[in-house]
Amino acid sequence: MEKHLLEKIVKILDDKKGIDIKIIETKEKTTIADYFVIVSGTSSTHIKALASNVEEELKKEKIIPYKIEDKSNSWILMDYSDVIINIFTQEEREHYKLEELWENAR
Repeated sequence: MEKHLLEKIVKILDDKKGIDIKIIETKEKTTIADYFVIVSGTSSTHIKALASNVEEELKKEKIIPYKIEDKSNSWILMDYSDVIINIFTQEEREHYKLEELWENAR
């Protein structure tokens, strides 16, 4: 299920022009989730559209998020248990550098 979910999420984000989609496998690093998906949007409107589209498309398959947090107009976190999606504006993504944080985690 988790691989199917991951592939579906990446396709949805790509179809809506998500920028620089990264998948980080976190199974061996944390119990929070098996995968983190990190993606950028061009604006707060674009990141909201990305999040809405993910939610709508997965809902069609009866996949409901555990939680969605709109951190600001520049970062949306979507928790699908095995897969956590971080949708950022490009500036916010550069500020938090989650890829570096998780890729260097032990």
